Order: sequence, then C-alpha cells, then structure tokens
Amino acid sequence: MYMGFLTAKYYGNTILDWSIAFGIVLASVILAKIVYWISGNVFKKLASKTETKLDDIIVDMVEEPVVFAITIIGLWWAAETLTLSQEVKGWIGKVYHILIAINIAWLVERLIDSLFEEYLIPLTEKTETDLDDIIVPVVRKGVKVIIWSIGIIVGLNNAGYNVGAILAGLGIGGLALAMAAKDTISNIFGGVTILVDQPFKSGDKIEIKNHEGKVKEIGLRSTRLENMAGRLITIPNSYFAENPVENKSAEPSRKISFVLRLKYDTPSEKVEEAMTILKEICTEHASIGEPVLTSFVNFGESALEILLIYFILKEGDILQTQTDVNMQILKRYEAAKIQFAYPTRTVHIQGNEKVV
Repeated sequence: MYMGFLTAKYYGNTILDWSIAFGIVLASVILAKIVYWISGNVFKKLASKTETKLDDIIVDMVEEPVVFAITIIGLWWAAETLTLSQEVKGWIGKVYHILIAINIAWLVERLIDSLFEEYLIPLTEKTETDLDDIIVPVVRKGVKVIIWSIGIIVGLNNAGYNVGAILAGLGIGGLALAMAAKDTISNIFGGVTILVDQPFKSGDKIEIKNHEGKVKEIGLRSTRLENMAGRLITIPNSYFAENPVENKSAEPSRKISFVLRLKYDTPSEKVEEAMTILKEICTEHASIGEPVLTSFVNFGESALEILLIYFILKEGDILQTQTDVNMQILKRYEAAKIQFAYPTRTVHIQGNEKVV
C-alpha cells in the first residue's frame, strides 16, 4: 500500500516526481541565498577596496537580479522534470519568457539609475542654472519608462503575443489620453520655455498680472510664488507663456519719482533751497546712486511743484531708503521754514455771481 502511494500519479506525476521538482525549487532558492551572501560579504568588500565606484555600483545592482534569475531557472528546471499537458507547458513557457525579459529590464534599469544617482545628479547640484535640475529628473524617469517598455514588449513578443495589435490599441488610448491632458502638455512646454529662456530663476521677485511674489520653486508643470503675506501661489507654466512677466530682481536699481508741492507764497530763493536740500539728502544716502534729478516743473492749481527722481541701488533696502529720504525732507524743510501746500481753492465773489 505504501509503494502504491508513491507510484500513484497525481496530475500526471508521482509523489517522487513532485518531490524532485520541489527539491529543485528549494535548491535554487538556497543557491540564490548563497550567491547573495557571497556578493554581500566577498564581492562588495573587494569592490570597496578599489578607487573607482563603478565596480561597487555594478556589484550592488547586479546581485538581486542575479538571485532572481537563479530562482527563475530553478522554477523552469523543476517544471521540465514534470509531466504536464501541452497547454500548461505552453502557459509556463510564456510566463518564463516574460519573467526573463522583466528581470533583464530590472537589471538594466537599476544600473542606469545608479549611474544617474552617483554621477549626473551630483553634477547638477554644482551648477548655478536650474535647467539641469529639472531636466535630469525628467530624463531619468523617461529612461526608466523606455527600459521597462522595451522589456515588457520583448517579453510579450517572445511569449507569442501579438505586440503590434497591443501597441495599436495603446496608440488609440494614448491619443485619447493626450487630448485629455492637453493642458498638462501645454504647462510642460511652458516649463521648458522658462528653463530655456530663463526670464527668472528661483529667488527672484516677479510680477505677472495680479500676482507678485518671490519665486520659490520652478517645476515642469507649475511655478510657485511666495507673496508678501507668506502664502504660496501655484501658477501653471502656460500662464507665463501667455502673459508678460516683470522680473523686479533683474532691475539694476529702483526708480523713485514723486512731486513735492510748496505754498504759492514761497520765495524763489526758498524754492531753489528746497531743490538743493533734496539733492543733498539723496546724494548723501549710501543706498542711492546717480543720477539724482530735481526740477521746478509746474505752477499747479494750488502749489509750486518740484519733481524729485532718484534711484535706489539693487542691494539697498527699498522701503527703508524711502523712509530715510522722506524723514530727512520733513526735518530739513521744517528747519529751513519751507512749507508744503495744502490743496486749496480761492473763490472770488462779484455781486450775486460766484466766479471760481
């Protein structure tokens, strides 16, 4: 009875056949573990002693796909020892081809991704431009997609599937997806335009339509600004391609222009003194550059009008400089007894008729 149990067939194979197949799978797993241990304790230590990092990367990235490959070979060998139907064997063969292609794609993707991480990304961090910081991650993801796409296509083709028909179906779906994602594509092209033309960079203060703030991050799809209130504003990159952008950080100096109005009874010498004081205040300030312009520009309706134009240097504090200048004007004019004019209007009355 015992021998009958051993010689009896279950799904076309005896207990001994199933035991041999299971033993092959178990042996392949054990062998994979041994290879993994040797890689970590022998090959990695040898690679770490060399000057180049390339061998360290290769050893580290190859070990796991190799372990997976040994396991796949063990499963295939175990299946070959069994007596299976043609349908089951055909199905196992297809899975085997797909797994091999995926394993190779995994190996190549790991190697290339490690080269990006070890060599290209450190180079982009040393450059001043933001272009490579955005392009390299996009290229990195794109390479991954290409490798996995090729691996899956090759695996399906080797497994006997009609890849052309599958790709045709994906092409129609991709066209529909592209139509639905046209705004995203537009934003991506806008991001590339910003990175290539560089109308601004991270840290610049810009103004576009009703939005003004400091550029915090330039992404491939959108750009983030931090406004005066400290809030983040996310603007689609296509918006920058369609509207003019004013880069306030790129200006060499900030122009300040305003008109001072003096009382009409101010003597001419006091008007001249008023203009001299303005020039002295601006010339003596460290944050103000040349030229400083003053002019007696107009006899206004209720005042003598003096124009003042000065330029705050790029490194100067704009708000503080204006405060300094305006406070000095108040103090110096008060000391010189130069009075500002209030908006006034004189009304002459003749008989019952008022003439304004």
